[in-house]
Amino acid sequence: MNAYNHPAIQYYQDVSEQCIHYLSIDGVIFGFHENQLKVLLLRWKGTTEWSLPGGFIRKTESVDVAAQRVVRERTGLDELYLQQFHVFGEAERYDQADTWARTKLPIQQVNWSERTISIGYYALVEYSKVVPTPDFLTEECCWWNVDDIPPLLFDHNHIVAVALSSLRRQFADQPISHLLPSAFTVPELQRLHETILGQPLDARNFYKKLMASGTLERLSERRAGTPHKAPYLYRFKPTDI
Repeated sequence: MNAYNHPAIQYYQDVSEQCIHYLSIDGVIFGFHENQLKVLLLRWKGTTEWSLPGGFIRKTESVDVAAQRVVRERTGLDELYLQQFHVFGEAERYDQADTWARTKLPIQQVNWSERTISIGYYALVEYSKVVPTPDFLTEECCWWNVDDIPPLLFDHNHIVAVALSSLRRQFADQPISHLLPSAFTVPELQRLHETILGQPLDARNFYKKLMASGTLERLSERRAGTPHKAPYLYRFKPTDI
């Protein structure tokens, strides 16, 4: 294929015409599965290189709407919890020549900006509801354990680290119910807390504080197929907000 006819060229030409210059969205999509905090990554076509989902802000949409669109296109979810957590605006964020060479795109044919400022959003989603979907520049979209993320394109490893740090700082104020199925056990909820906070918690103290908070409702069902006595299932009580 002639480099000038490459679909990436048309894409970046459309971006130049339809989107705000020098400004982008990067999304850190968190899920929780098999007692592991996970993040959704994209593998670029014809490479072994991975990156976060991202995109540009159309001239006709707000920043928040752009972030919702970027995450929706990769997850298939319409109802999303998103939190803007940081603006990445260092003068030199990464080695552009090396990064674009790794993507194997004919980016040298594009009048690309020397500097782009990125607005970071993290999303909390229920793993089982996500349909991971690549875009036309990538051929694989899948979950990675947050502790096993490979070296990413651009400065995306740094973005993931900042997102995780922000989530931990704001943990008490975040609706973590978005990361869980509608019914779960107390040990599963404790493991979610431990995974995000990065430290073990005393099971007795965790249970006491949880019950004292009044945020949970015990269901009549129990979790079947466990090696010990089947634990009760719980759900978060509905709120007026």
